[in-house]
Amino acid sequence: MVGVETTSNRSKGAGQLMIAIVLIGIAAGAASGLMFASVISRALISALLLYLASMPLMVAAMGWGPLSATIGGIAAAVSIGALFGLHHCIAYALSVAVPAWWLGHLAMLGRPVNDGTEQTPPSMEWYPVGRILLWIAGFAALITLTTLFAFTTDPDAITAALKRGVTRVFAMHRIETNERVIDAAATLAPAAIVIGPLIMLTINLWLAAKITATSGRLQRPWPDLKATTLPPMTLVGLCVAIAFCFTGGLLGLVAKIAAGALLMAYALTGFAVMHTLTLALKSRALWLSCIYVVTIVLVWPGLAMVALGLADAVFGLRQRYLRGKPPPLPAS
Repeated sequence: MVGVETTSNRSKGAGQLMIAIVLIGIAAGAASGLMFASVISRALISALLLYLASMPLMVAAMGWGPLSATIGGIAAAVSIGALFGLHHCIAYALSVAVPAWWLGHLAMLGRPVNDGTEQTPPSMEWYPVGRILLWIAGFAALITLTTLFAFTTDPDAITAALKRGVTRVFAMHRIETNERVIDAAATLAPAAIVIGPLIMLTINLWLAAKITATSGRLQRPWPDLKATTLPPMTLVGLCVAIAFCFTGGLLGLVAKIAAGALLMAYALTGFAVMHTLTLALKSRALWLSCIYVVTIVLVWPGLAMVALGLADAVFGLRQRYLRGKPPPLPAS
């Protein structure tokens, strides 16, 4: 009799958990879909809501599992397709639902590691943050390609549209230019456009993890972000992408987007390097705040972060620093 009651309680608990997973998924999908659809209003805040549209699904994936995010993503995509058409449904699926579901799944992906002792339970090995960053770069490139190819797949037409956009931006800021400057800016534009989606996906994943941790649903320890490193073969992929940038045509356009995404990923690892190299500073928080503010305002110091990330990938700056001079832990 006791065994029957125990089985019944387990079945009841599993049923309640499944109901919670479905309800959370639908709620997350509704929030994500509304944030994505807000761009139709063309209000100023709609741009911010559009960029944050993947965060509810990421919270569902990390807190209640990828099934919850799958349910929410499908529900939101179907609703958007029914209200605004197939084009918007595909755009939502590729730019919001799929990246949110997969990144949330990877963030919670782990496997037990046998430490060789029977007395202690096996520790967990979690999916590396550097590989997640590489996936973010890939999704950012996919979103950029989807956005550009939504209008045309003709590289010449895309280049002409980029030139018109660059010209309007220069005119808006009253910057005097010539045809050579505009051509150079339009050539670099695909690599620059991908930066926006990459940063927003990174921020969304970080915010979603913070929200999940605050709610007590985050089942993994908070990772050491300053130790983030990209896989070694990423540097080879970057070199190949840069080489194909000079081919022109559709292949050259794709290569520029890929190169821009990988360079931005190295810029983020450059910030991780900076966090490591400043561990011994007494005014560390002030220095880091100033560097972030200057980078956001002036933009071009981000190139120094790219160089720092690349230098660390080649020379192992963090490992050399920590081996040569172990820094004290910060007071705060």
